[in-house]
Amino acid sequence: MPTQSILLTGATGFVGQQILRQLPQDTRVFGRTKPARDCHFFAGELTANTDYRSALSGVDVVIHCAARAHVMNETANNAAQLYQEVNTLVTLALAEQAAAAGVKRFIFISTIKVNGEATIAGQLFRASDARQPLDHYGESKAKAEIGLFDIARKTEIEVVIIRPPLVYGPNVKANFATMLNLAKKNLPLPFGAIHNKRSMVALDNLVDLIVTCIEHPNAANQIFLVSDDQDVSTTELLKLMTGAAGKKPRLLPVPMAWLILAGKVTGNQAIIDRLCGNLQVDITHTKNTLSWQPPITVEEGVRRCFVKE
Repeated sequence: MPTQSILLTGATGFVGQQILRQLPQDTRVFGRTKPARDCHFFAGELTANTDYRSALSGVDVVIHCAARAHVMNETANNAAQLYQEVNTLVTLALAEQAAAAGVKRFIFISTIKVNGEATIAGQLFRASDARQPLDHYGESKAKAEIGLFDIARKTEIEVVIIRPPLVYGPNVKANFATMLNLAKKNLPLPFGAIHNKRSMVALDNLVDLIVTCIEHPNAANQIFLVSDDQDVSTTELLKLMTGAAGKKPRLLPVPMAWLILAGKVTGNQAIIDRLCGNLQVDITHTKNTLSWQPPITVEEGVRRCFVKE
């Protein structure tokens, strides 16, 4: 367990809750809602104008997990502004005050969308790639990363950037939750011949990496991509889910070309693109720099999605 004094934001979120479980009881938490677990809670709004000094006093490491999450089919007219206010300006305000308070390290949970939306077969995203965000969410995180490294250059604070792809685990939401429900129902689905490759990261694997970065000397001023290191196709994933639900998969081998055509005709191309497209990340830099390996497999990660907490 880390020996550093830690301040965590986003402690009531999907990832933040699990991080808090792995941290000492004297961990500080800043946010609007106090977590159920014991901690030193500092109530407040995460804004660019908030005074964080009392929460930061005596802190060694900040883990900044709070964010405006990516929303599919965003409709807000001011979406770009909202993402920038929360994901960029709040992050940089907190980091600047952390540096002024003498905090040693600032760990920022970014997103693989900073790299882009998809990969070509055999060409994986790497930490050294140029940033190429394609939506407001990815752009807001990319701007925060750039600003954080600028703060690190001007001060003594160390910055650690972690870019996860899709994160899954117990109580996951959105599209992954939909797939889990389909696996439980075990309906016949036309997804038995999808030969893509996608990187994901089990919640426990992501949290293990974050905790590793709290004290590891080689983590300073680095960007880390993270995954389970076991890329799977949509077909393979659905088979794993169905098996974990105690069922026998009923997947029909409909050609990918037919699915893509159906997506265009029905106006669901974005959904089909995600089901059939590639998104792979290379975590060689992460493993070599930190001597780190994902502690659980994809199979175990999927199994844990069906375990009630």
